[in-house]
This record gives sequence, C-alpha cells and structure tokens, in this order.
Amino acid sequence: MPAATGTSAFARAALVVGLAGLGVWVLHPYLPALAWAVILSIALWPLRERLVRIAPPGRHNVLWPALLTLVVALVILVPLVVAAVQAAREAHDAIGFWRRIEEQGWPVPDFVARLPFGAAQVSAWWQENLSHPQGSSEVLHRLDQSLNHSSVVGFGRTFGSQIVHRAVLFGFTLLTLFFLFRDGSAVAAQALSAARRLFGPRGERVARQMVASVHGTVDGLVLVGLGEGFLLGVVYAFAGVPHPVLLGAATALAAMIPFAAPVAFGLAALLAGAQGSVTAAVVVVVAGLVVTFVADHFVRPALIGGATRLPFLWVLLGILGGVESFGLLGLFLGPAVMAALVLLWREYTAGDDRPVS
Repeated sequence: MPAATGTSAFARAALVVGLAGLGVWVLHPYLPALAWAVILSIALWPLRERLVRIAPPGRHNVLWPALLTLVVALVILVPLVVAAVQAAREAHDAIGFWRRIEEQGWPVPDFVARLPFGAAQVSAWWQENLSHPQGSSEVLHRLDQSLNHSSVVGFGRTFGSQIVHRAVLFGFTLLTLFFLFRDGSAVAAQALSAARRLFGPRGERVARQMVASVHGTVDGLVLVGLGEGFLLGVVYAFAGVPHPVLLGAATALAAMIPFAAPVAFGLAALLAGAQGSVTAAVVVVVAGLVVTFVADHFVRPALIGGATRLPFLWVLLGILGGVESFGLLGLFLGPAVMAALVLLWREYTAGDDRPVS
C-alpha cells in the first residue's frame, strides 16, 4: 500500500510538471507580453486602488480597468507616433541634404574651425574629399555599394515582420492588462495561496518581496528617468539644442538604463557644438553630469534599495544582468529575482522561518 501511494504521488507530480511544461511551451511566444502585463499591473495597482476607493466599480467592473488600459496604451503609443512623425520629417530633410551635397559638394561646417585641436587637419581633409561634388559623389557611391540592394530589401522585410510581431504582442499585453486590472485581486490571492501551499510562509514573503521590488524599480528607474529627461529637456531648450522635446524624451528613456544617459546628453552636446555654440555644449554636458550624478548616487539607491531591502550594488547587478538576459524586461525582473534570492539567503542564514529585519 505505501508503495502504491508513493507511485501515485510520483505520477501526480509528473503529470503536473508535464502539464506545466506543455503550458509554458504553448505560451512561450507570449510570455514577454504576459510578463509586461504583470509588471505594469503591479506598478499601477496603487493608482487603481485609489480610483476604486473614489468610485467603486459596478457589477461588471469594466470602467476603471478599461480607462487604465487606455491610458497605458496612449502613454506608450503617443510618444512613438510623435517620434515616427519627427523621424519622417528628418528623413525628408536628410534626403534633400543628401541630394544637395551630391550635386554641389559639402562645404566645411562652421564648427570645424572652432575645434580645440586638429581644426586645420580636419578642414584640409574635408576640402579635399567632401567640399567638391566629385569627392562627395565618390563617398556616397562607396556608401551605396556597402549598403547593397539585397541587404536593404532584407532589412525592410525583417523590420516589417518585427513591427507586426511587436504590434501583436503589444495588443496581447493590453488585453492581459485589462483582465489583470479587473481580476487582479483574485489572481493575487490565488498566487499567495499557491506560494504558501508550495513553500510555506517563506513562499508568501518571497512573493511579496518580489512585488515590492517591482514597485521600487519602477520608482527608481522609470520615475527618476522621466525626471532626468524633463530636467535635461529644459536645459536643452535653454541651450538652443535642436529638437529639445524629442531629445528630452530620448534622454528619459536612456536614463532608465544605468550609465546610458550620458549617451543621450552627449549627443545633445554634439548637436549644440555642431551649430557653433561650444558654450551651450559645455552647459549641456555639465548639467547632464550633475543631474545623473545626483540621480544615480542619491535618489535611485534610496528608492530602489529601500523597497527591495538590497544594497545598491546588488540592485545594479540585478538590473545589468537582467537587461543582458531578458532585454528591457530585465530592468524589472533582475532586481525582483535578486531581492528574492537575498531574502532567502538571509532567512536561511538566520536559521528559522522568520523574516530578518
């Protein structure tokens, strides 16, 4: 009888593992969309709770989930549409510029004469190779040869298929997000119950800690990144950098990734210098260094480390390792995994089942 019971338990466990593996295999194309929906719902859940307290949902509970999902869609889509329109305008200007230098040559820009060193050598090379139509045409011809027709067509097809694929994933993310906003309380209760049954009290603590780490990462990366982008966008506008709004948005996105903000404000400084304003370029660089230093060394460690109860070094390793392994999703998954591991380590080394303060 005990042998039969053991065999039955093993068979049930094998069935559960097999079905779980089959489910993951079926869903694996949509796992990133599911993960994004979970992260967004966790990040926006406090807002959803405030709205529900202001106006309790009706019997069908559709209004607030639909409005929140619509807001998420607009927040993501509107900047993309604006960037696409701006890119189309820039592409039109770039094509006109391209034709102009092919017909007339590319005169030496004004900023070359203001270079702190090497101005004479750069100016001489430019006049010899680009200032006359023949030299410009040779450079453009070599560039056309390097970008052969087949590679351009292949890139176009790949780009088009990627756009369709990501649009489908985005739609599935929004659909999942709507249902999480509607039924999130029941889903969370079920998840905590499953964690308790599978892993005991420690499982529930780990689940809550991972949720807290997502909140801390959203505050420390997304909100701080948006703040950096806004402040530096104002600096760009006052410094006369072209397209300050677009560059400010790009800076905000870059600032969400550790050590990526200098690339954005460095590009803004180069654009300011290309217009002949070295002072504006210096102001942009100095302001960028000050803003990112304060954000990375004071604001972010307090927000992320306080929520995850992790030293900032482990938060940073979780972010960088997560981005390397999972892409943009890793910004949030990495710190959550590190928070869970560190919590388990602290409780294991404490020798009991109680959380360690």
